[in-house]
Amino acid sequence: MTNANASDPTASSGQPGGPVDPRLLEILVCPVTKGPLRYDREKGELVSEKAGLAYPIRDGIPIMLPDEARRLEG
Repeated sequence: MTNANASDPTASSGQPGGPVDPRLLEILVCPVTKGPLRYDREKGELVSEKAGLAYPIRDGIPIMLPDEARRLEG
């Protein structure tokens, strides 16, 4: 049995949203701004600072629909 790497986004140690393929994280951009996304492992979201939106990850699949995104506070 191997230990899960703490920096591995595919590690399924009960993280919200489920494991995400790191190759997918490299190519995804915000559908609103076409800008970069930050992976928030604790909340299970992909965050677009520029758009002020956080896209949920469900069962390891990023839901890249603005209507499904959470508005960032502040």
